Amino acid sequence: MASGGSSTPGDGITGGYSGDSIGIQITIATLAGITWYNAIELVALVFVTFSQYRGLYFWSLLVSSAVGLIPYSLGFLLKFFNLTSATWLSVTFITVGWYCMVTGQSIVLYSRLHLVLPNPKILRRVLTMIVINAIILHFPTTVLTYGSNLASGRSGYIRGYNVMEKIQMTGFCLQEFVLSALYIWETTRMLRLDPDRGKRKIMYQLVAINLIIIAMDIGLLVVEYLDYYIMETMIKGVVYSVKLKLEFAVLGKLVFLVRSHIWKQESVTAAPPEFPDFVDATRVTSDVTHATPRVRQRSHPWMDSDSVDIAMFEHSGLPRGSGTGHSEISHALSGETQTNNLPCSERDFTETPQRLPIPHPKNSKCGG
Repeated sequence: MASGGSSTPGDGITGGYSGDSIGIQITIATLAGITWYNAIELVALVFVTFSQYRGLYFWSLLVSSAVGLIPYSLGFLLKFFNLTSATWLSVTFITVGWYCMVTGQSIVLYSRLHLVLPNPKILRRVLTMIVINAIILHFPTTVLTYGSNLASGRSGYIRGYNVMEKIQMTGFCLQEFVLSALYIWETTRMLRLDPDRGKRKIMYQLVAINLIIIAMDIGLLVVEYLDYYIMETMIKGVVYSVKLKLEFAVLGKLVFLVRSHIWKQESVTAAPPEFPDFVDATRVTSDVTHATPRVRQRSHPWMDSDSVDIAMFEHSGLPRGSGTGHSEISHALSGETQTNNLPCSERDFTETPQRLPIPHPKNSKCGG
């Protein structure tokens, strides 16, 4: 594979930078520094943001940034600047970082795909695609990478690597195109069913972020096919670090969007009220559009409260005293019910009866 100039490595993966251009050296170091800065910032944000250090999204984001971006750029710095004589060390850093960075990015996308696409069949197919691409694209490239640097007859490995490099770049770009297209399609379809115009801003943000990801992949692929190997490898770290930060930023928007959409679906027949941004609509369990009806007690302007109490107790036939209320009325009525349910032979007719309503003859069990 030819490189980005006459003074750059002639066979891509083998050798370091043999030129004397200070501009290229500064560019390599600057791109590596940007990648490390984004990776360290992302790791810090992950640990600060997540309350529980678990889940596929957390681990894929952490591994792709800490174990992917940092070793990947470090390996190419050791390789291009000839900072170590142990070739296997730089190749190992590059390979491990490349695995975690590229496939880790796809796992990050997959880990939150169920929020907009709750279809287990499609999710299984997407995961199968990621696993198959990792096997058929990572492993052959790894063999050719080590062979190009460590084998005695390197010419065959170098020619194979130059071909395989373009194949794996194209395959992984197509994989991310599919994932981003699913997000764009499902997000657009979901918000098309939601009449709330305020959430269209989130839709535009989600679509724009996924379009930016696709554009960066296309640009990276163009640089690869132009055979600018040094620029392609160093720009790749920056591109993937930016994509990971965009994915981290979009998760909060997506969670808010999905919660709001589910809440909208629960009340399709009636138009739900609009809440401010700081109100979680999923926790509202009552109808906030109407006030709770008050139980109004009918009052008579010509009777005071004592007169009303006297009338109530005279109607029930119970003595009026302090502390008497509905519980005594209920107790008296329950006592009456228990007395009426007793057989006639067990009833005590010698006691002075209270002034209670006389049961209807048809409901009495005693013969008259």
